[in-house]
Amino acid sequence: MTQDIKRALVTGGAKGIGRGLVARLAREGWQVAAMDRDAGALEGLPEGVRAVTGDVSDEASVRAAVASTGWDGLDLLVNNAGLAGPEAGPVEDLALGDWQRWIDTNLTGALLMTKHCVSLLRARRGAIVNVTSSRAHQSEPNTEPYAAAKGGLTALTHALAVSLGPDIRVNAIAPGWIVTEGWDDLREIDHAQHPAGRAGRPEDVAEAVLWLAGAGFMTGQEVVLDGGMTRKMIYAE
Repeated sequence: MTQDIKRALVTGGAKGIGRGLVARLAREGWQVAAMDRDAGALEGLPEGVRAVTGDVSDEASVRAAVASTGWDGLDLLVNNAGLAGPEAGPVEDLALGDWQRWIDTNLTGALLMTKHCVSLLRARRGAIVNVTSSRAHQSEPNTEPYAAAKGGLTALTHALAVSLGPDIRVNAIAPGWIVTEGWDDLREIDHAQHPAGRAGRPEDVAEAVLWLAGAGFMTGQEVVLDGGMTRKMIYAE
């Protein structure tokens, strides 16, 4: 019976996109573990969701967090944890430690989580979804660490798909502007600049993750989920 219940581990599951995804998976009947380094933020998760405290940038912490689930198999790993703020300041003032912090959390963390979940995923022929960003494809000034980490995660996605297939499928979602709070504060132009007519919501990401979890012929791909923004030409008027 437990083999019929799908299991998902979501990193960065305490807030924002991750928390929305955890809630959606739980509603769909999945057995879910939400992992975050902020133990306090893990409070108040939906009933039945396992709260797992761990830092994806630290291998010992990752190893312990995965082991704490007690699971012998995993259907879905979502590498969502990351430092959200892309602004790093002028590159000539960028401290190496700050660069490394973005890389460690937003890129290396996904590698470590994958490394320590491979055997569980193989046991159920599971899937991995990496949450990258449309900023892997276009940038604002002074966002070099964030863009590099997310671009690296896109490349890591197709490398892992080739290495881990056919037992494990690996795909990525590159969200654009996803509003996790303050939706009512958005201006009309904030929505109108998207060809889809609105900004994104965490529910949009959850829909895409669920689709990729079951798309058996899809691997090594990145789905850009940005309401069409990266396809829109922008000229000064």
